[in-house]
Amino acid sequence: DARMSGTSYGACILHVAPESWIGGPLALVRNGDRISLDVAARTINLDVPEAELAKRRAEWQAPEKRYERGYGWMFTKHIKQANEGCDFDFLETGFGKPVDEPSIY
Repeated sequence: DARMSGTSYGACILHVAPESWIGGPLALVRNGDRISLDVAARTINLDVPEAELAKRRAEWQAPEKRYERGYGWMFTKHIKQANEGCDFDFLETGFGKPVDEPSIY
């Protein structure tokens, strides 16, 4: 259920969005970088000069696609980011007519 129950003591960061896979902030992190966390302010910051981050952004390349079909393909094409619920975009309910419950007799 992605809660990570019992795996950590103290503050624990479970999700950062957008993900590194699509070029999110974690894609720019390198070994040795300092990351500051302020729980009260609900912030997390990569303490690297903006010039260095701009260089890393320019050098970043998307990972090679692993799946051309099946569940892996569907997941990579349609899954939403963690802050949006980690659900498939085609399961949203904000469009289309609701499906009636079937009659059960």
